[in-house]
Amino acid sequence: MPRSIQINANGELNHLLTTEGIPRALILKILDRAKTFLDPNDPKEVVNAPHLAGKSVFNLFFENSTRTRTTFEIAAKRLSADVVNLNVQASSTSKGESLLDTIDNLAAMKADMFVVRHGQSGAPYLIAKHINKVAPHIRIMNAGDGRHAHPTQALLDAFTIQHFKGDFHHLRVAIVGDILHSRVARSNIHALATLGVPEIRAIAPLTLLPSGLKEMGLQVYTDLAEGLRGVDVIIMLRLQNERMRGALLPSTQEYFKHYGLTQEKLALAKPDAIVMHPGPMNRGVEIDSAVADGAQSVILSQVTFGIAVRMAVMSMLAESQH
Repeated sequence: MPRSIQINANGELNHLLTTEGIPRALILKILDRAKTFLDPNDPKEVVNAPHLAGKSVFNLFFENSTRTRTTFEIAAKRLSADVVNLNVQASSTSKGESLLDTIDNLAAMKADMFVVRHGQSGAPYLIAKHINKVAPHIRIMNAGDGRHAHPTQALLDAFTIQHFKGDFHHLRVAIVGDILHSRVARSNIHALATLGVPEIRAIAPLTLLPSGLKEMGLQVYTDLAEGLRGVDVIIMLRLQNERMRGALLPSTQEYFKHYGLTQEKLALAKPDAIVMHPGPMNRGVEIDSAVADGAQSVILSQVTFGIAVRMAVMSMLAESQH
């Protein structure tokens, strides 16, 4: 991917499309900025800031996701932006209007930022390349595209790990579950490797492991107990039944038996290991409720930090508009 699409000549973030290729210093800058949006006396609280006053943020969700859209909306409003939510799949595209025609029309409505979620991998790139020609002041944030990338989720995961574990350089991180269909897994692998995590483990049944993981430097396990031994961080992934074609699993009960995270399996990790999940969770499928609600779970912290991280990215994108 050309550096110039995502990062400008001054090394600033021009768009956020993927964690792949973002320099470590810039990721750390995003994480540091996110800290400024948390209340120093209570890191569970996000503070307001006027960084986007007078700006318009358009949420363009071509694929449903109430939770992700809501966190982007809260982040933009906390920055004093005007937010427009567009359920695009139910409007222009169903009338036969092409993706770029839709973008041109919305750009004409004086948008400053588009938050784009799309079922097709690469759609936000296409939009960013087009917008650079027709309305170069508009910034694009990828809120998830197909199986490809979900950069803000990876950044909020990195923020969560940094918050609870401090340094990245001594960690073992396990990513468990439906890695084959997961844009979160891909974005996390790129971000964590860039941040210097020395050992990233992929744990899944063979049918849910993409090829090329070992070439990316990951340790690959098909046995959950073996893969969890001695890890500091466990990132559980949702089974993405909507993206599965054919019988990749015998049954969800069988999956839970072998790959569901229970207290017993969690005990194999380090005693202070943290458990993460990008949500929404399938309780009793990939994670037991006792673990999801337990002392080692930081899943609700991820949600709060997600707002701060999205505020950080939006404020930095707004600065690169000047």
